[in-house]
Parts: sequence; C-alpha cells; structure tokens
Amino acid sequence: MTGDSPLGKQSAYPDEYSPELLFSISRSENRVTLGLGDELPFQGVDIWNAWELSWLTNSGQPSVATLEIRVPADSPRIIESKSLKLYLNSFSMSRYDAAEDVRSTIAADLSRCVEAGIELSLLETAADDELCCETLPGDCIDDLYVECRAWHVDASLLEADADEIVSESLHSHLLRSLCPVTSQPDSGTVLITYEGPRIDQPSLLRYIASFRQHQDFHEACVERMFLDIKDRCEPTRLAVYARYQRRGGIDINPFRSDFETDVPNTRLWRQ
Repeated sequence: MTGDSPLGKQSAYPDEYSPELLFSISRSENRVTLGLGDELPFQGVDIWNAWELSWLTNSGQPSVATLEIRVPADSPRIIESKSLKLYLNSFSMSRYDAAEDVRSTIAADLSRCVEAGIELSLLETAADDELCCETLPGDCIDDLYVECRAWHVDASLLEADADEIVSESLHSHLLRSLCPVTSQPDSGTVLITYEGPRIDQPSLLRYIASFRQHQDFHEACVERMFLDIKDRCEPTRLAVYARYQRRGGIDINPFRSDFETDVPNTRLWRQ
C-alpha cells in the first residue's frame, strides 16, 4: 500500500475489490519542512467524505452509500486521494452479504494504509437531517476590502492587537491552494477559532489569499496555517478547520487544535 502513487498518472479503473490500489504518504515529509517533530503542538483529525461508494448484494442488486472516514492527525501516514478513489471504485462490481461487511473491509484496509486506527461510518440512505448543509460559526471576513499582492504563503501578513483579548471565530470561503503533484486547484473554506490577542481581520484575509499559488496537500496547508497564526498572533487557544470541495467524489477536511477535540462533520453549501 505504499507503492508508486497514481496521482498525476493515467490509471485503469478496476471494478473488482482491489486493496492493492491504496497508496499512502508519510506525514513526516511535509512536517519536517514546518519544523515539526514527533511532539505535535496540536491534536486533530482529517475527515474524508466519500459520496460515490457502490457495491452489489449477493443477488447482484446495486447498493449505494456515503462514507465518513476520520483519520487521526497523529497517524504516521495519510491516504493519497486518487488511490482512495480507485480503491472505492473497485467495490462497484464486488458482491457482499451486508453493508457491514463493506464497512468493516474498508475500515481494516484504510487502517493498515495509514498505520493507525481510523473511524469509519457508512450511511446507506440519504437522510435530510444528517446530510443537510450548515453554516460555520462566527464572522465571515470575505466582504472586507483588501489589496492582495502575495500569492505564496506569507506569514508576515498576519497581525494581532495584544492590547485587546477576545474569544471568537472567523471564517473565509476564499481558501485556494494547489495540489503539489498535479498543480490542480483545491478550493475550500477555513474556520479559525481562537482566544487571545484580537487578530486583525484584513491581515487574516490577505494571509488566506496568499495560499492561492501555494502547492501543498490539504493537511499540510492547515498545519502551516495553525503554526503561522500561533507564532504571529500568539493566541492562548487555537483551532483551524478547513472544509475543501470534493474532487473525484471525495472531500477532505483537516482539523487541528490545541484545545478542541469534538469535531463536527459540517457539510457546507459548496460541498
């Protein structure tokens, strides 16, 4: 499960169960560039939602479901997203006695892939009360007028007022970064919840915009954002939660915090 990555390559699409399609990436490679070692300054989880899972019952009748996958932030490895898409597609012509057999198979395969226990929920029937769109807490800063000139991450843009201590949540729908392999854009929303010196909102918006040409995986972007805000603004408590739009039927939503542990899977209007 750690062979050559399919990302950025032409791929076949097997439709019979193929766990060998899974490919994992070491978290340490990106974390070394951020100055992170084994002791992390945050806890967190990566929430993956897969919307296109399908398989056959023993009678040959198709079944469909969605998956919620929670990968702990301290897992040694992450799943490469295209390999997960190919892997999940391989269930499409495979037969199973029950949905629980599908769920337990996927949970075991993904746990081996990331070398840590994951949480996995399978929902067979779309329920409005479980899958409806929600809004994020706090203030949206997107209507602020700012002049943006930095298109690669620039932490020096961040400013905070040490004379004013607050507890608040701020969010923006303007997050955009690039895949480090294919250079394809990844668009999303980011929520910053903190307590400490008041973060200057225009400076935060300019900082978020500076990710626009930055090449990194979703998880690394959120960890960089957490570290930059912690260093420049010195909050006593901080959580950063990104909700990215789906690609290939999968959306990835990293959460990092030094105080929160309960993370809702908040589906937003663009997801």
